Amino acid sequence: MATAEGGGKDEVKTQFTTREGTYKLMTLSEYSRPTRQPYSVQCCHPVKVSFTSINETGVCNDKICFNVGRELYFYPYKGVRKAADLTKPLDKRTYKGGTLPTCHDFNQLTANAKGVSVIVGFSAGQVQLIDPIRKDISRIYNEERMIDKSKVLCLKWVPGTEHMFIACHQSGFMYVYNETLVPVNTPPHYQLVKQGEGYAVFTCKSKTPRNPVYRWAVGEGSANEFAFSPDANYIACVSQDGFLRVFNYDTMELHGMMKSYFGGLVCVCWSPDGKYIVVGGEDDLVTVWSFFEQRVIARGRGHSSWVSVVTFDHYTTGMMNVDGTDFGSDDDFGTQNNDLSNNRERSFSNYSRNSIRSTSDLPPPHLYRFGSIGQDTQLCLWELTEDMIQQFQPPARTRTNTQLSASHCNNISHKSSSNASSNHPDGTHSKFSTLSLSDKHKEKNKKDSVSSKSSVHSHLNKMHLRIFEEASKAIGTQLCPRLDEVLTLEPIVAKKVAHERLTSLLFREDCLVTACQEGFVSTWARPGKVGMTQQVTMGGTVV
Repeated sequence: MATAEGGGKDEVKTQFTTREGTYKLMTLSEYSRPTRQPYSVQCCHPVKVSFTSINETGVCNDKICFNVGRELYFYPYKGVRKAADLTKPLDKRTYKGGTLPTCHDFNQLTANAKGVSVIVGFSAGQVQLIDPIRKDISRIYNEERMIDKSKVLCLKWVPGTEHMFIACHQSGFMYVYNETLVPVNTPPHYQLVKQGEGYAVFTCKSKTPRNPVYRWAVGEGSANEFAFSPDANYIACVSQDGFLRVFNYDTMELHGMMKSYFGGLVCVCWSPDGKYIVVGGEDDLVTVWSFFEQRVIARGRGHSSWVSVVTFDHYTTGMMNVDGTDFGSDDDFGTQNNDLSNNRERSFSNYSRNSIRSTSDLPPPHLYRFGSIGQDTQLCLWELTEDMIQQFQPPARTRTNTQLSASHCNNISHKSSSNASSNHPDGTHSKFSTLSLSDKHKEKNKKDSVSSKSSVHSHLNKMHLRIFEEASKAIGTQLCPRLDEVLTLEPIVAKKVAHERLTSLLFREDCLVTACQEGFVSTWARPGKVGMTQQVTMGGTVV
């Protein structure tokens, strides 16, 4: 049973406190399948959550999308304003044939009250474009799986564009699509456009433009996630080889990189001013990398398992006074939220990516607040200030040995071998099948999977050995400084907030939202936002 903050260590908490006040779980605002029954946690695909906010004629019109198993749901989202009504979804889709939705993203630029464009990635490699409001748009990319047969791990619209989006796959490739191009039912042939350390960019050889517009090969192993900088000029990518790579998106030049302490990197995000990038992954750490200094400046230690999501809280970042003692009243809190939110919305108001306003126009924040969630079911909140970075002094070195200790080596080896069956680049550990619209490849894929089993295991062993060897060489260098060579952060909040591993974390103006593998999407009201209308009558009793 869930308990309040004062419960035991292993009990699920329903509230937590920071310096600005108490965040509370809004039980009536929980989104899930209409039955409210937990989904089988054996499903290997995380529950992801996407939002779009449409503000027309002063009325907030939010939509939420989340995937649970083979199902995809769209609901109006009321946040802390009103209880969730699971009986009236805007749209519900169930996918058959063994293909499950894995990720999705709204096009914020074109969203309006009459329609929204949503791209959905799938476990067998396809990408579908749908409109859950109009329901008259449905387009499938990579339908015949000629572009890529592996799972889509992350996909997003390119900021400031109406028609361009990027999908990254378990194969290690990232594909740039133009949704207006007519699908071509022939395998693509590529020609090299740009290459550098650990990456290469290709375009299709074709007389007429076709998808994919570009193919990025980034690192080794799966391409786990990417994120655009606030000004949309740079893209940060994290891969299973443990590297963060940051590129200038237009010139396709490598700006900088870093290496995890060990294991793969899973998630990445940018600070609101574009100065810092935070990553998380299989080393159980959150790592802060300076974009301008191109070096690791801090590591956060608070999780006891893999970190699955990191994201900045744009609404509290920059709000603390210089002395770090006061967030102001709840009224001030709401006012500052609105100002910062409006600034961010205006910065993406134009259609051209090149016209997006530089983040240097915004005042530098005194405080950076970001959150992380992991497979340990914990929500952690972190704070970082410029003073903390400047005051840190690394200890004097008494030895220069850069090799890992024997115990640490064993730990890395164990994690790599345990991860091999679920995160290898070819994605052949499971049966691949297409959407229910096209099941004709199912038997062929099954035979291919069986015949390539031995070669896949051989490839995996070589890949993990190579990654392990590179990791031991990197530790102690600027790519991967030792733990005591950079600032160590402790979480200001570390609470168990779910029974199963956490898979999504988003910060909104009046709340933060988490999702877990059981298929429950929870709303946590910010301080001062609780008593808005979270009351309904059931059987004559107000709850």
